[in-house]
Amino acid sequence: MKNVLVLMHDDAGQEARFQAALDLARGLEGHLRCVDIAMVPAYVGDYVEFGGGAALLADEQTREAANRVRMEGRLKTEDVPYDWVDATGFARECLRDATALADIVVLNRALDKIAYPDMRDLICDTILRTGKPIVAVPEGMIGFDLYGHAVVAWDGSRAAEAALQAAVPLLKHAGTVTILVVDEGALRLSATEAAEYLARHGIRPEVQTVPKTDTVAGAILAKVEAVRAAYLVMGGFGHSRLLEAAFGGVTRRMLAESPVALVMAH
Repeated sequence: MKNVLVLMHDDAGQEARFQAALDLARGLEGHLRCVDIAMVPAYVGDYVEFGGGAALLADEQTREAANRVRMEGRLKTEDVPYDWVDATGFARECLRDATALADIVVLNRALDKIAYPDMRDLICDTILRTGKPIVAVPEGMIGFDLYGHAVVAWDGSRAAEAALQAAVPLLKHAGTVTILVVDEGALRLSATEAAEYLARHGIRPEVQTVPKTDTVAGAILAKVEAVRAAYLVMGGFGHSRLLEAAFGGVTRRMLAESPVALVMAH
């Protein structure tokens, strides 16, 4: 895992993404690729009919050009090899195109104060359409603690399996690894099998099973807080996006509430 891609865009989550991506690139001795997207407005209503869409896009391009100057000035003082890609268009398509040859993509889990860009939508699209693992950081988080306590949320699903395998290069650096099972009965793959898989990579995790309290997501959040986890590894969208939306799935809640970075794959 040497190629770290980070979304650069002048919004409330950029600083968290930037700092996490720097820490990952340093810790993994990798290369940082910054993709700065001047985003076409998703919807501007009747304003488009009067040329307003073009004006909004021009403003966005001007803002992102200034953002590049500002952020590249900071990058040049960091001991991290990087390159910078400018893109203009719809956020999902531009990000999807930029992920070619990326090993991991850094986004926000959600932006608490603004609805656009829609980070949950970007994460959904990127995971499901590219298969790339995502690091989704809270808006207010500064840095990514590669050496702290990592928690792996395990339900035996194929999504959890994909996330575990994708996270191995990160877990090798973790000071402690806990495989967390929320007791819901028989699993397709047991936590013991997951632990044995990690052990073959030189990682010695502890397996913990906790009872389901109010919800699975609630039990995971409580454990993450109790052990002061640095980050949480979990499968993203174990069911269809439609079902997740209809029933308020674990992925949906973690993207809304997780206090720590999420490492996700599908």
